[in-house]
Amino acid sequence: MSRAQSAKPATRLMIAASESDANLFWATRFLAPDPVVFIEHRGKRYLLLNDLEVDRGKKEAEVDKVLSYSEVEKKLTGKNGKKPMMSDVIAQVLKDLGAKELVVPATFPLSFALQLKKRKFKTLPKPDPFYEERVLKTAREKAAIKDALKHTGEAIQAAYRVLREAKIRGDRIYYRGEALTSERLRGTINLHLMAQNCLGKHTIVAGGNQAVDPHCEGYGPLKPHQTIVMDVFPRSMDSQYFADMTRTVVKGKANEKIRRMWHTVKEAQEGGIRRIRAGVDGRDVHQWIQDYFEARGYKTGRVKGRMQGFFHGTGHGLGLDIHEAPRVSKVSEILKAGTVVTVEPGLYYRGIGGVRIEDVVYVKTGGCEVLSHCPKILEIP
Repeated sequence: MSRAQSAKPATRLMIAASESDANLFWATRFLAPDPVVFIEHRGKRYLLLNDLEVDRGKKEAEVDKVLSYSEVEKKLTGKNGKKPMMSDVIAQVLKDLGAKELVVPATFPLSFALQLKKRKFKTLPKPDPFYEERVLKTAREKAAIKDALKHTGEAIQAAYRVLREAKIRGDRIYYRGEALTSERLRGTINLHLMAQNCLGKHTIVAGGNQAVDPHCEGYGPLKPHQTIVMDVFPRSMDSQYFADMTRTVVKGKANEKIRRMWHTVKEAQEGGIRRIRAGVDGRDVHQWIQDYFEARGYKTGRVKGRMQGFFHGTGHGLGLDIHEAPRVSKVSEILKAGTVVTVEPGLYYRGIGGVRIEDVVYVKTGGCEVLSHCPKILEIP
């Protein structure tokens, strides 16, 4: 174990845009599109901001003190007449605080690490979770995720309404006179999300054999009597927290193979949710689902050069990142009360299609609370 993992050094340092760096936003609750400097030293948190952001930072950032970059820069310029580098400014703030050894994220910019090394600072990279506390969600965080999930469920139901109104003609689905495509149904979902100030990126609406690739976003005309996987994982622009929900439906009539596979996935998901509680090993939940599928004849393996069956994890943590700790997979990881995880088993076979059903749960002592609510429908006539 590295010193960064085993010890609790006095100083953490991050240089990033909090708009895209979940650790920095979590630590400050300050949203910025450009890189800012964050320092946590002996229990106090500091933000070093330029003139464009400093006043807003003083109003919005949940830190102990906001420092002015230009003021530190001016002090250094006055010493030697030469405009200092950004690393000089950061080093001066660290020196004023009495910091020497710095814990930084594993993604910390190498150029800054080398520049700080020249200035006699030692940087110790720490892998995620950079803040272990992020794994356990507060009441505010749980409510933010639940709210994002509410909008996600409503967006999926908007897609249900389009499918109900659509008509089947031959091997095509028509909606208001035009062939219904993955792109058009995805637009329905994403527009509904935008109206609720949620941003849907890479929303999956994949039909038939396209859905056998779990991350295929889907393209072209959707066909009747085939599975349509809708995996929707937007970020709330109000809270910055993600949702994640998947439903699989058939427009028309599901054949017996699809029907049996859909119900098997639904039963496996329900069984997995029943087994999630504080203290359980996520690997055991994942293995139970794998065994459940195998016992019902759904084998996993490579067929004609590609994987088929159940070949991804059962779930992952959810919060300011779409994928974060903990995992529910083949890797051992004990689930703790207060964590939020997805439960999303799936089966994928060419010639039948893909089926995935996903919900989000809050782990508690003795069980879990399902945070996502949206009807699970196999057939939409």
